[in-house]
Amino acid sequence: MIELRGIDAAVLVAYFVGITAFGAMFGRFTTSTRDFFLAGQRFPAWLVSFSCVATLVGSYSFVKYSAVGYSHGIPSTQTYLNDWFWMPLWMLGWLPIIYFGGITSVPEYFARRFGPATRVAATVVLLLYLVGYIGINLYTIGVALETLLRSVVGFDALTLAIIVAALCMVYEMTGGQTSVIFTDLLQGVLLLVAGLTVFFLGIAHVGGLDAFWSKLPDGHGRALPPFNDDPSFNFIGIFWQDGMAGGVAFYFMNQAMLMRFLSARSVNTARRAGGFVLLVLMPLAAVSVAGAGWIGSAMTTGGELPPDTNPKDVFLVVADLLCGPGLFGLVVAAMLAALMSTADTLINASSAVMVNDVYRPLRKGRSEAHYLRAARVTSLLAAAAGVALVPVFQGFESIYAAHGAFTAAITPPMASAILLAFLWPRFTPAGALATLIGGTALMFVSLEYSDLVAPFSHGVSATADGQVDFKFTRACFGVAVSFALGVGVTLLTRRPDADAIKGLTIWTVRQRASTSQLARQRSAKVKTTATRAPATGGSPTTVHLGAAARARLAVEPGDTVFVDDARAWLGGLRSVRGVVAEGEAEGLILPADAMERNGWRDGQAVVIERVD
Repeated sequence: MIELRGIDAAVLVAYFVGITAFGAMFGRFTTSTRDFFLAGQRFPAWLVSFSCVATLVGSYSFVKYSAVGYSHGIPSTQTYLNDWFWMPLWMLGWLPIIYFGGITSVPEYFARRFGPATRVAATVVLLLYLVGYIGINLYTIGVALETLLRSVVGFDALTLAIIVAALCMVYEMTGGQTSVIFTDLLQGVLLLVAGLTVFFLGIAHVGGLDAFWSKLPDGHGRALPPFNDDPSFNFIGIFWQDGMAGGVAFYFMNQAMLMRFLSARSVNTARRAGGFVLLVLMPLAAVSVAGAGWIGSAMTTGGELPPDTNPKDVFLVVADLLCGPGLFGLVVAAMLAALMSTADTLINASSAVMVNDVYRPLRKGRSEAHYLRAARVTSLLAAAAGVALVPVFQGFESIYAAHGAFTAAITPPMASAILLAFLWPRFTPAGALATLIGGTALMFVSLEYSDLVAPFSHGVSATADGQVDFKFTRACFGVAVSFALGVGVTLLTRRPDADAIKGLTIWTVRQRASTSQLARQRSAKVKTTATRAPATGGSPTTVHLGAAARARLAVEPGDTVFVDDARAWLGGLRSVRGVVAEGEAEGLILPADAMERNGWRDGQAVVIERVD
């Protein structure tokens, strides 16, 4: 049995206290719901991309992918490396639609594209997904802590889940998305460092890279799993669940990821962040979360681990063998960071949906301070709902089976509706409702009647438990029936008015963006110093620029610019997004309140960037 030593427990406690205090520091940067949900859209690409690691490495990652890596070897990386073909559509279509349209949530997009009825359906589906995921995360954290802290404290999983949820709420309610991004930045770096440390320590332990490869069992060193001959893990199933339905859900549907990229200061910044995540961070994350499983497999072949080692325990078993006191506590903190960072992100995303798609439409015309209070209250409600679901998940024999069934039933219909909505201008409100409601209903029906999935299983063998056999290829069934319902109903209903979908499909996005946004293909920056204006500025912030700076930035009065502290390591925390004023000025003049808010004095070095 693996239990924390005293120094490991101290490291773990210090981590929780430190990350909570660190996150709470950013509350002073949150004064509106735009700050709370989108962090003021102030962050550069490097900060957005690295904070995404904590979302890429999700609630089950270390446990789940180490287990898959132990049982199946290198093919376990397929889940992380099969999303690449969606990125052109995401970068060139979905992202500019959302960003140029000022859209803050997936249901809001459905409202503009199809109307209020579809917004309601999308809101219900998305909240079920987000709140359920919060509950799964909190339960997993509770179970992990209960096992590890048994010798230190005697709390059960539910109590520990409540404690972790409370810690998340301390900084999430205070600083919103800004706190989430900066805590996830630290946690994301910790995740990568800890996972890669265990992997490279393992390589050295088994005798080097050549010895590692020679000790991997047959088939564990190939790039991809078998096409369909293992019902528990096969290429075609992973392709449909994670590459197709899961890939669309992660980039196009996941409210948490949407908000993360919308926190970037421009569309081009978000694109750069997305490209870096795909090409660099996802491969590193794949090795980080599965590496312990590969090492455990080689150690079993070498006789260092018993053949009956439970794959679900292999990450902690290998980490305990390779890491000394203190370092093991840090590795465990990284595993829990994967859980905690996913929980805080989902809580913030749930609050965004509740406020923007439920509360704000019902309480129109209230002050921004009122909506900010509502955002903090709904964050607490989302966390409480997640905690309330912990006993429900405790009733399942396997949390993994419950999680798989839950997400499989939710993601294919919503993913299909999003693809049809922004790729097919002919897609109608009736078709969208049929896709969301009918597709979700059929997915739940398929959980009871697995024979419905068999024709879509690509030859995956069937046994007495079809739910296990078809847990991956059920996504193929979901995508097929959802698309069939959406296309069929659309062709039977009236074509939407062309003016109503301007800027809401990949073919019409240029009609929503301004001429200046479309004309700017390169970012332009000017380094200068800021001077305080004699009077306090209003809202939006007015930025006075000289003729030379305007020419270099290619901006005119009324255009938006981003003024950032020249100290790039601040990551956009001290910044101003403002509108270029009429008239010329010497250098850069900012309102007094903007200078004071950022702690700037006259002569402060800043960088002005054109907002695309």
